[in-house]
Amino acid sequence: MGVSSRTLVIGMLGIASAAGIHAQALTPAQGLLNDRFIFSAGLFLVGTDISASLNGQSTTNPAIDFNETVGRDNNATRGRIDAMWRFAPKHVARFVYFNYNATKSRVIDRDITFGDTTFNAGGNFSANTKFSVYELDYEYAFLKRPDYEVAASFGVHFTDLKLNLSGTGTVTGPGGSTTASGSVSKESDLPMPLPVIGVRGGWAVSPQVFLDARLQFFQLSSNGYDGHWSDAHVGATWMFTRHWGVGLGYDWFTTKVDVTRTSFNGNLKLGYSGLQAFVTGTF
Repeated sequence: MGVSSRTLVIGMLGIASAAGIHAQALTPAQGLLNDRFIFSAGLFLVGTDISASLNGQSTTNPAIDFNETVGRDNNATRGRIDAMWRFAPKHVARFVYFNYNATKSRVIDRDITFGDTTFNAGGNFSANTKFSVYELDYEYAFLKRPDYEVAASFGVHFTDLKLNLSGTGTVTGPGGSTTASGSVSKESDLPMPLPVIGVRGGWAVSPQVFLDARLQFFQLSSNGYDGHWSDAHVGATWMFTRHWGVGLGYDWFTTKVDVTRTSFNGNLKLGYSGLQAFVTGTF
């Protein structure tokens, strides 16, 4: 083997050795800042704060506070999935999904009007609240170091909310005529596609412990939606192996929006918050 060939081989071995040392030098916590794929799945102990009004044909109805009317659901446990794809060292796509479905009922002591349906005092009133949350973001890490990063994000947060109310009451028909129909129900569907901007930070505070925080917000007045929303998250992950860890987090979300659309004419205040327990895998 000639000198030039030996030099080339030695150089290639040196590069491979350096790459191996670099890969081995990453601590488990630093893997959350560098690995291509990161998945988290777990339980979300979520409580909600919901109030909504739906206007009738010719009336503006007051908002219904569902926690006050049928009671607060503080201990609803739901599954949640988070996924990140680091397609370049400073560029990340992130996806979040979870859903919520709860039914509460109570005998009401006052009339409640939602749209053109009035539920009478003294009767049993039932409210089914169902929503699914999808979020897709792009993040750019404008500050990146071996132990921490800070990234700006933008994308879309989509909430599909369904309210199904039932009880004893009356329905106001066209022309203002009222029909005493006994058992009545009213369902309303409100999809809310909301833009996302925010900032996220991650810090490998020790070889096995990783802390993260995220803040997102937006204000929108377009296409029949007028309102604002915000979301905050903090979390801690213990990586017990190079590629697997467990963690705890807390997430808080709130939105308040006035809607003037054919499918929904009224206003909505939706908030949810709760503790998360999850398993994380990196690849």
